[in-house]
Amino acid sequence: MTARWPVRRPTESAAIRAAGRSARPLPPVEFLLDALVLARRTGDREGMTLAAHRVVRAAAPLEVGEA
Repeated sequence: MTARWPVRRPTESAAIRAAGRSARPLPPVEFLLDALVLARRTGDREGMTLAAHRVVRAAAPLEVGEA
């Protein structure tokens, strides 16, 4: 048996996808970048993913195909 790290947690992945699709207003990009830096310093990979996706959504509010 081979060990894999990190162990996949499907509920966390689903929560990140759901948060990335949420229609709630996003905080300013500066706050999101601070959250990204904090997640990086603490080694929180899921937090880095979530913060990075939200930075992109906040910086470019138009969806693909709109305009």
